Amino acid sequence: MSGRLQGKVALVTAAGQGIGRAIAEKFAGEGAKVIATDLDPNKLEGLRAKLRKLDARSQDDIDALGRDVGREFGPLDILVNCAGYVHHGTVLDCSDKDWEFSFDLNVKSMHRTIKTFLPAMLEKKAGSIVNIASTASSIRGIPNRYVYGTTKAAVIGLTKAVAADFIKQGIRCNAICPGTIESPSLEERITPDRALARSRAPGLRRAPADGPAGAARGGRVARTLPRQ
Repeated sequence: MSGRLQGKVALVTAAGQGIGRAIAEKFAGEGAKVIATDLDPNKLEGLRAKLRKLDARSQDDIDALGRDVGREFGPLDILVNCAGYVHHGTVLDCSDKDWEFSFDLNVKSMHRTIKTFLPAMLEKKAGSIVNIASTASSIRGIPNRYVYGTTKAAVIGLTKAVAADFIKQGIRCNAICPGTIESPSLEERITPDRALARSRAPGLRRAPADGPAGAARGGRVARTLPRQ
């Protein structure tokens, strides 16, 4: 490892598995002081990080985390928002409860964390915010991803708004838009027939053990690391 993030403080939500865990592992390997959070703290075991249970849908939880991080580490250098939920179905399958839950976890959780940790970044005039969006978004429509694609389009809009508002104050805000990634989340959704599953997702990529999950196009996510 090159130590590109030596001494930097990074917080990663939903770091227990998949993309979030790969990012947390890579950041720790690059020298960052990582705060890894997840709703299920058992999933965080084995990470070289400060481990913390967090409900990204709870403003109280996030406020408490913000106070604790400020006291122990000071301002964040990097905030990575990975928490999300993939709803399967069309508009006809999406209940009001599905819609509200998806937006609360996929979009509003990012609003909560950014609003909590951005002020300290602004005080020191530096910081990087990375939001996990998806190719299923405003980039393109994917069958049976109605509300998921809608929320991820909102994440792209949120990211652009934050970037435009604060770039002159030293804050960078970017979104990563992966395609299909082989992860525990995917395993919970696909058919047990692996051959059929792979025929439906021929571009399937695996989240590598030594870095962030590879992008659907050109592996760009694996090379995405905040420049500090």
